[in-house]
Amino acid sequence: MAKVAVLGAGSWGTALSIVLADNNHDVRLWTHRQDQAEIINTTHKNEKYLEIMIPEKIRAYYDLQEAIQDVSAIVIVVPTKAIRDVCQQLNEILHHNATIIHASKGIEPETLKRVSEMISEEMDHYNYDDIVVLSGPSHAEEVGKRQPTTVTVSSLNDINAEIAQDLFINEAFRVYTSPDVVGVELGGALKNIIALGAGISDGLGYGDNAKAALITRGLAEIARLGTSLGANPLTFLGLPGVGDLIVTCTSVHSRNWRAGNLLGKGKKLDQVLDQMGMVVEGVRTAKAAHQFASQQQIEMPITNGIYKILFDEAKPKDVVDQLMNRTKREEMDDIATLLTERYSQ
Repeated sequence: MAKVAVLGAGSWGTALSIVLADNNHDVRLWTHRQDQAEIINTTHKNEKYLEIMIPEKIRAYYDLQEAIQDVSAIVIVVPTKAIRDVCQQLNEILHHNATIIHASKGIEPETLKRVSEMISEEMDHYNYDDIVVLSGPSHAEEVGKRQPTTVTVSSLNDINAEIAQDLFINEAFRVYTSPDVVGVELGGALKNIIALGAGISDGLGYGDNAKAALITRGLAEIARLGTSLGANPLTFLGLPGVGDLIVTCTSVHSRNWRAGNLLGKGKKLDQVLDQMGMVVEGVRTAKAAHQFASQQQIEMPITNGIYKILFDEAKPKDVVDQLMNRTKREEMDDIATLLTERYSQ
């Protein structure tokens, strides 16, 4: 049995806490809100985020120092905009060795840093190579109900990756390992942009044909940008890529899909975010990906179109029409080419 602190009591943090508790670990679930911690400890519910009973062995904490005391692993599951602040706090109070695992999906605008890079920058005693990322097709609602789920953990430190794998794996939650940290993180972050697009498509009343095209061409964009940044193109054909993309683009559990759906029905971004009441990572990531594409000179028409809808107030229907009327080209110039170039060298 291990002592594990899960930082972030949203839906995903709560679900991962349940997995850890099912594996008989001593789980401390930290929230920055004292009232939320008290509700969880009193009622064993976290209804705003996840409508499921929380095992009594999970203890919620408001005091961060108390939550991380003597833990062997820390799982960071806060929104990307809070990563630096939480890690700065950790840096001041964490005085023993603990495996750092993060399950947050996003990219920081302006700096264009992935989450593992942000963590290593803020944590004086943690190298980038030692941080573990957990990602894959995993709706919190289903994980919390112990429905079959498969994810990937990745680290340049094989021992830490195996520690994370052993912490989480059980009969309902299967965990694979991968050495491709860049690909695993980018797949988990960038799919949220395409999920916004899938929601917009459904909100406009388009059918499955349109959504299938959007998912497929979106995957090509993700792979194109990811490989330009050093990712293995095969990663995007696995769980952190196409797996996460499918589940996030096709389910009402996906808050990115739901936000896109509201945009497609004509609501403004501010209205959508107010109505959602939760963080929609795809919005923030779309800004970062737009910057990345420009910086890397990578063609990402779907991402750029969604960026225009979010930040330039472009009409969704106009953006779809522009995408459909782009210059004709061959399809097999993306992932197939990336794979050919990689393995023919």
